[in-house]
Parts: sequence; C-alpha cells; structure tokens
Amino acid sequence: MIRSRKILADRINNLCKEQGITYYALSYKSAVPLTTLLHIVNGSTKNPGIFTIHKICEGFEISLKDFFDTEEFCEMRGDFEEEMQI
Repeated sequence: MIRSRKILADRINNLCKEQGITYYALSYKSAVPLTTLLHIVNGSTKNPGIFTIHKICEGFEISLKDFFDTEEFCEMRGDFEEEMQI
C-alpha cells in the first residue's frame, strides 16, 4: 500500500513540474485544501479517495484516465490482479 502512495505523490509532483504550477496553485485550481494536498504528496494520507483525486485532476485539467494512464499505475494494477487470483 505504501508503494501506491509513492506512485500517487510522484504523479502529482511530475504533473506540477510539467505544468509549471506550485502546490498552492494546484490547491486553488482544484479546490482541494493545501493541507490535504500536502498530506497526499508527503504520503501521510493513506487513501485520499477518488473524489479528491478527481478534483486534483480538474486542477490539472486532465481526466482521471489520463492521470492513471502511466506505466507505474499499470504495473500496480497488474500486481493487484495477480494477488486477487491467489
């Protein structure tokens, strides 16, 4: 589960860098409180919830599909599917 938090934090960090925006700007654009966003990025939030991730995506002006469409998330999904078959 810790791996998923790191992947999520890395994705947000990478998108901030790509779009040249700060956490503060993302917080404002997404209407997600800055403290909530910082807790997600530093890994202290165990499960931010799909609603919060959706709002963050709105701040980045991308879809949930685009947010999760990375090699890391695909690998994590594959690992989860393998565990469920056991």
